[in-house]
Amino acid sequence: MLVAPSVLSADFGNLARDVRAICDAGCDLVHVDVMDGHFVPNLTIGPVVVSAIAAAATKPLDIHLMVENNTFFVDLFAPLKPEFITFHIEEEKHPHRLIQYIRSLRIRPGIVLNPHTPAEAVEYLLGDVDMVLVMSVNPGFGGQKFIPTIIEKIQRLKVLRDRINPDCLIEIDGGVGSSNIHELKDVGVDVCVAGSYVFGQEDYKAAIKSLKI
Repeated sequence: MLVAPSVLSADFGNLARDVRAICDAGCDLVHVDVMDGHFVPNLTIGPVVVSAIAAAATKPLDIHLMVENNTFFVDLFAPLKPEFITFHIEEEKHPHRLIQYIRSLRIRPGIVLNPHTPAEAVEYLLGDVDMVLVMSVNPGFGGQKFIPTIIEKIQRLKVLRDRINPDCLIEIDGGVGSSNIHELKDVGVDVCVAGSYVFGQEDYKAAIKSLKI
């Protein structure tokens, strides 16, 4: 299991310190939630702050766009050279075109599914993406409880993924912790995003280790 702590739950008054700390503690990716206050009812961070995160991080960035006008935001963050940029299929009218564009920037593209969006919605895009991020809470705020019906959706997604593009990673975001990480691993999750679970503990290394199963 790869672990991608979400900096949304970090101490923004000591952001560089916390980013360095999770990298030193053994995380695999640094998950960055970008919200525009339109697609979701919250507003987070722009390229200036993410640039500071990138400067502090020794692990690759995983940028999750929760925005309208995806291409505009891809252009804002592409110069930071993240490992992944993922965007919501619910918002994008031309997802295949945007996937190709992200890859042309030498960034690995991914699709995000809200809790209500079926796994089958990405069937005809799976061959072109490197990751599918499944939201297990409603996007916009950290600290929410895991929605149990997401387990069945991941199982269906894994069947599609294994048939169409076995190299595509399945990522989960929302309500992830040591209490459900084994079940998530068993149904096919490759990458877990954990914000409050990691940053809510004094020992980041122990928290991250408990998810690396």
